[in-house]
Amino acid sequence: MDKPSLPTTKRQGHGDKLSFYDFGPTPFFALQKDQRFSYCLYVPQDYDEQASQTYPLVTLVHGTGRTAAQYRDFFADFAEEHQCIVLAPLFPVGIIEPNDLTNYKRIQFHDIRYDHVLLWMVEEVEKKYRIASGGMAMYGFSGGGQFVQRFFILHPEKLRAVSIGAPGVVTLLDEDYDWWVGVRDLKARFGINIDAMRQVKVQTLVGSKDDATWEITIPRNSPLWMDGADKQGANRLERIEALASSFEKHGIAVQRDVVAGVAHEPYKMVDAARHFMAEVLRS
Repeated sequence: MDKPSLPTTKRQGHGDKLSFYDFGPTPFFALQKDQRFSYCLYVPQDYDEQASQTYPLVTLVHGTGRTAAQYRDFFADFAEEHQCIVLAPLFPVGIIEPNDLTNYKRIQFHDIRYDHVLLWMVEEVEKKYRIASGGMAMYGFSGGGQFVQRFFILHPEKLRAVSIGAPGVVTLLDEDYDWWVGVRDLKARFGINIDAMRQVKVQTLVGSKDDATWEITIPRNSPLWMDGADKQGANRLERIEALASSFEKHGIAVQRDVVAGVAHEPYKMVDAARHFMAEVLRS
C-alpha cells in the first residue's frame, strides 16, 4: 500500500536531498553500481537532516522467497524504537541463469560477488544518511542465513553482530575442505580474519521442529555437490549446531537460541532475532 498523501517538505540529507519517500518504509532503489539489484529501507520518521545524531545500520537478508519488504516491515517498529536504519537487499531469482534460486547464498556466482553487491548498497546508504560507525548488525533466515554466515566469515570488520537463522547449508571453519564446505582455500580465494570474527556478537537461531530435509539434502549427482557436503548433519538443527561448534572451536562466542515448537517458519523467528539485535544496540 502506498504512503498516504501528505504535505511534503524539502529536507536536506547527508550528502543528498531527501524527499518524503526517503523516510519510513521506502520504495525499492536500484543499486547504481549494478541495477540488476535493489534494496529498500526503513528510516525513522523523525530522522532529522539538520542534527548530528547517527543511526546504526541493521541489514536483513531475505531467504529463497525474496521477501525483502516483508522483513523490512517486521523491523519497522524496531527501527523507530532503537533509532536505527534498516536495509533490506533484493537479490532476484534468475540472474545469469534463468530460474536459479541460490545465486547469492554462496557469495560468488559466476562473475558476481554478492558480498560486494551488498557493500555497494551500504555505501549508497552511507552517502545518503548519517550511519553510525562500528559496523552493521545483520540477520538472515534460511537462504539469508547462508549468506549472512558466509558474509561474516569474509567481512567480520564490517559487522558488530550477526544473527544466523536456520541455514540449510553451512560453511564450517574446517581446514580439511574447500569453500563452501570449509575454509581450506579461503585465504587464497577471499581472505579470512578469525581474530576479527571473535569481536562480533553472534547468534545462531533455529526452531525446535525445523527437522525437514527435503530442501537441503544435496545428492552426489547435483552440481552443488562438494566433497564434505554430507558431513554437516542431516537437517537444519544438526547443521546449525555444527556451525556454532565450529565457531566456538576457534574462540568465537555464540549465543545459541532455539525457538520452541517452531518448524521452518521465518516470521515466527523474528522476535528472537529482534531481541538479540536490541541487546546489541543497547550495549
